[in-house]
Amino acid sequence: MAGINGSMAHLSDGLFTTAIATYALAMVGHTAEYAFGRVGRKLEAAPVPAKTLVGAGGPPVDDVALPPAEPLAKSKRPFADRIGRISVVLTVIGAAIHVASICVRAIAVDAVPWSNMYEFASVAGLVGVIAFLAVLWKAPGIRHLGGFILLPVILMMFLAGTVLYSRAQPLVPALQSYWLAIHVTLVSIAEGALMTSAVLTVLYLVKARHDKQITRPDYEPGALANLATRLPAAATLDKAAYRVVAFSFPLYTVAVICGAIWAEAAWGRYWGWDPKETWAFIVWVVYACYLHARATAGWKGRAAAWINLTGFFAITFNFLIVNLVVSGLHSYAGLS
Repeated sequence: MAGINGSMAHLSDGLFTTAIATYALAMVGHTAEYAFGRVGRKLEAAPVPAKTLVGAGGPPVDDVALPPAEPLAKSKRPFADRIGRISVVLTVIGAAIHVASICVRAIAVDAVPWSNMYEFASVAGLVGVIAFLAVLWKAPGIRHLGGFILLPVILMMFLAGTVLYSRAQPLVPALQSYWLAIHVTLVSIAEGALMTSAVLTVLYLVKARHDKQITRPDYEPGALANLATRLPAAATLDKAAYRVVAFSFPLYTVAVICGAIWAEAAWGRYWGWDPKETWAFIVWVVYACYLHARATAGWKGRAAAWINLTGFFAITFNFLIVNLVVSGLHSYAGLS
């Protein structure tokens, strides 16, 4: 049996590495579509003059057949569009391989495979990819932003497979509870999705800053101008980031409640202000403030976006610093 589990663990590791490689290929494709696709090419078109009459009784300029500035761009659109579609397919394939890696890991450890930081990071990375695909289903126009979403996923998975890696082994007695499946599943789904929201929020801030600057008479394109011109409308990015948080926050809330119930069963108290519990509460408060800010006229837009990023910083701090540096009741597991 140990030999079989060892083989399954080895297979899981191989699938995990393959998923990273597939995501990397998809990221290259998304980046190629972003760089060479039609997005932003309208800026290269010749400016259309204002409506004037060609002559007495003549038709408006808008009605006159002007030479379009698009033929060259159109010749490149099909290729870039195919690259974008292939990249989405690769992303889906990578997610399927990733799911297989987690399932095989579950067989190897004979339990839910998120009992340590490596396994938790793997699940959170998968959720981040699925969250992007879900947003893409509702907003196909952001397909070319896939590279921005996949980059942090790949980095996190690389960190998980190297620095945070743990060999497949049975659960320690303290984790042998059905609450592990409930509590950690909800946390991983919520935090993985919130990573996608954080990326969309960063892109929103870049776009919003650019839109504000171009209204100035002394505007000169800066280093981020090329990036900003190829991004969707700021409102689109902001709405997508908000919807992901609106989906994730209730899950995170239930996860915190389930964690408290599990703590009472395991340690005889619901809440003890353990470092992990404290930071989980901080994360909850920050995202509650973000949702409240979105409902308050004076805090919409950039101010609310910075609150969103503060919440994700708190998640990152909780996952890395609290787990690796601060000692507490949760230290042995590396779980949120």
